Amino acid sequence: MKSFGIRVPASSANIGPGFDSMGLALNLYLTLKVSPSDKWEITQHSPNLPEQTDYDNHYIIQVARSVAANWNQELPACSITIESEIPLARGLGSSASAIVAGIELADQACNLNLTQEQKLEIGTEIEGHPDNVAPALVGGFIISTVVNDDVDWASLQDPDLEVILYIPGSDLKTEEARSVLPENYTREHAASASAISNVLIASLAAGDYSLAGKMMEQDVFHEPYRASMIPNYHDIRREAKQQGAYGTVISGAGPTMMSFVPKDKGQMIVAHFQEFLPDYQVVLLQADHTGSSIISNF
Repeated sequence: MKSFGIRVPASSANIGPGFDSMGLALNLYLTLKVSPSDKWEITQHSPNLPEQTDYDNHYIIQVARSVAANWNQELPACSITIESEIPLARGLGSSASAIVAGIELADQACNLNLTQEQKLEIGTEIEGHPDNVAPALVGGFIISTVVNDDVDWASLQDPDLEVILYIPGSDLKTEEARSVLPENYTREHAASASAISNVLIASLAAGDYSLAGKMMEQDVFHEPYRASMIPNYHDIRREAKQQGAYGTVISGAGPTMMSFVPKDKGQMIVAHFQEFLPDYQVVLLQADHTGSSIISNF
């Protein structure tokens, strides 16, 4: 085995009404530098990573070992340096990025030659749904679902927009954010929610960002139930709209929020919010178009 690198982007799921099916890869990255070794060595260089654990209990290694075992392989010992720009438990797909990194580690270290489809199926089985895994693996704006155990997905043309994240200091576990959602929806409720999502996708495909922003903020699947758990939810949406954002949504399960803005207004809106929300990390990002990648001779 030669040394190599793995780079996996962050992702934001849901995008308002695209609940559990829509996701966007973002240019924040989880990076692994992997070298062959006689024994396991893991070094972490980021406050965005979980507390250092031994290799047996490290989530990325657990995923990689499981994948290797499914192909009757044993993951060889490696020396791995891990860095991450993706905040934990902030609604930016940190767990999906770790899962994809584990799959890529097994694929490279054990020469599994997995296809993109196989990687997506494995990641979806581990994560439970593909909304974060698909963009982290493929890149871009992805609509995905599971039908009859098959993971189906389609890529939207990347919108000509910038993305602003409003990242609070506190975290929010996905399980907690899911606990406030209804167990069931009425037929009328579900039909309305589905229609809003359909118009959102159509307007994004057509490049009608004003309509897309309007639809983003009309979600009835999850945002009304989670709003009270998200710090400054209504203030951020209102202020972003006043500053020229098309639409503002909860990123994944939160607590991060995300605005889609015209490219000529991104820096101005970030500067405004850095004063408006001094306790937040407010960052201007772009869509990642590549997804996970392997860097040879890293």
